[in-house]
Amino acid sequence: MPSATPYVIQHAEAEQLLAKVDVHQAMSKMFRDLAAANAVQPAQQLVEFPNAAGDFINYLGVLAAERVYGVKTSPYIKSEHGALVTAWTLLMSMDSGQPLLLCDAGALTTARTAATTAVAVDALAVPQAKRLAVIGSGPVARAHVQYVKGLRDWQSIHLYSPSLAQQSAAARTELNNLDPRLQLSASLAEAVADADVIMLCTSSASPVLDPGTLSKPALITSISTNAVRAHEVPPQALAQMDVYCDYRATTPGSAGEMLLARSQHGWSNSAILGDLPELLTGTARRPDYQRPVFFRSIGLGLEDIALANALYQLHRQTQ
Repeated sequence: MPSATPYVIQHAEAEQLLAKVDVHQAMSKMFRDLAAANAVQPAQQLVEFPNAAGDFINYLGVLAAERVYGVKTSPYIKSEHGALVTAWTLLMSMDSGQPLLLCDAGALTTARTAATTAVAVDALAVPQAKRLAVIGSGPVARAHVQYVKGLRDWQSIHLYSPSLAQQSAAARTELNNLDPRLQLSASLAEAVADADVIMLCTSSASPVLDPGTLSKPALITSISTNAVRAHEVPPQALAQMDVYCDYRATTPGSAGEMLLARSQHGWSNSAILGDLPELLTGTARRPDYQRPVFFRSIGLGLEDIALANALYQLHRQTQ
């Protein structure tokens, strides 16, 4: 029987081990397992602090083939210096009931968020997509570029962030070095002009892009943040788009624009055309791009658990 004391992986070691994992493939396999009923994904659990001081979001899941249960818990703590967001993932054995791993989930969260978007882009973007736009410049945005840059024959990659003007020359050079095709844009309008795919990678709790202003229908991916009812597109815009998500059983109950669109604009969860398990198994209708396409990811516990398990297996191999 394994020890009741889990192996603890801090951030630096998690990054080192993660570099040895095919994260895109791990996410694809997890969503296929979910489609095949070999995994269980409960709804997110939001635990709000008194006096609107922040919250914890708990992400749970079971990977039956790997015989593990896990939970990632992520606090959003407000302070006068801005919000603090951290995350830890606990992995437990389905056989012994013992804890196996406690992992700083910061690196895992960034990787699985970007890789899930990459799975969606690969499934939803037209094969001939040429122009990619990225809104955001933080670690999550940079990871999105890394995971998506090889999925299509991009002729251009435009990146815009409101904070670009305040960033140092070294930081801007780091962004340019992500890919030879990447160009920093001076405005949102410049970045998204004639884009085929627009990846929203911000921590904004309010809309950053109105799909109605686009010059042509594009695939828009959104991750948002874990602030209550956070959303990167106007809720009323959902009715004018073909909507997809990471997992239809849980996403509509947590995604801010979906909650607001349903309560204020008459939108219905039934308007979701497909999720990643359905797209990867060919049971969802693909978009025809007669209008914008919206993909919303909220982050599933199973994504974190799949990566935590991959790190745990790598650790075991070195023992």
